[in-house]
Amino acid sequence: MKTLKELMQRYFETILVSTIVLILLFIDIFIVNKMAFLYFYFLPVLVAGYYIGKRGAVLTSTMTIAIVALRVLISPGTFIINLQGAFDLYFQLVIWGGFLVLSSYVVGRLYEEKEDQYQNLRQSYVGVIEILVKYIESVDKYTKGHSVRVADIGMDISIAMGLSREECENVRVAGLLHDVGKIEVSMDLIKKAATLTKDEKDAMSKHPEKGAKILSKVGNVLSEAVPIILAHHEYFDKQGSEKGKKVDMPLGARIIAVADTYDAIITDRPYRKGKLPWQALEEIEKFSGTQFDPEVVDAFRHVVKNYMEGDHVESLVTQQ
Repeated sequence: MKTLKELMQRYFETILVSTIVLILLFIDIFIVNKMAFLYFYFLPVLVAGYYIGKRGAVLTSTMTIAIVALRVLISPGTFIINLQGAFDLYFQLVIWGGFLVLSSYVVGRLYEEKEDQYQNLRQSYVGVIEILVKYIESVDKYTKGHSVRVADIGMDISIAMGLSREECENVRVAGLLHDVGKIEVSMDLIKKAATLTKDEKDAMSKHPEKGAKILSKVGNVLSEAVPIILAHHEYFDKQGSEKGKKVDMPLGARIIAVADTYDAIITDRPYRKGKLPWQALEEIEKFSGTQFDPEVVDAFRHVVKNYMEGDHVESLVTQQ
């Protein structure tokens, strides 16, 4: 059931357009004036342009024209109430098809321009906040570059799990910004790490909530990253019990949890040396099914093997 739900969410736009086309074809069977009804086929084309873009809209219009053309060849009389000749029929269909393709192109183009502007705005926000995070990390050589590494590892895990391009990008953004809440945490606390008091640990542990609050102020531009950042310190086996309400830990948060832990283990700290990648993998595997999602750990296992084979930076230990 969960897999079906994820597939529905991932291919919602394609399913929606296909459903509309099928409904129109079904209704078309019972409509007498076929020529008048042809203009209803603009609906799936416009929906495709709005949700999928230029390519999807043009493909939808082309497919629709092909279906109608096939019907005309099989039974041309069904499209005419007052038969005036085949020439008039074909002329009207050419005009209809031309406007259909033109409409699909225009709407799809407008959609893509809107998406480009949205992505540019999103990257601007990410860039500004990333600069702030790098500034925070720069004061401590042991955490310098941590967020970038977590983002890269998270992206590798996402690709290994076969996530869509958009989902991978959301994980990458969340990885870059997962510690943005530390902007509101004292620099002294960030540096102390191993010798924090209970109250100081509580303050540090609240940085995911603070980070989500900071990002929520930029509107919907980074909205996909907020749930990931908010939950990336949660335990996999504890999901669903927050304040008596059923809460599912986002897949992106489960990925960032593994990536964050891995980088923390292999990176030098003031109180210990960083471990090797295979040692970090063993540590994470011990908590598979409790702290970490087994499916994410399984994908991560393949990623680490690639790291050790030289397909990625073999050691991400902070340079002295």
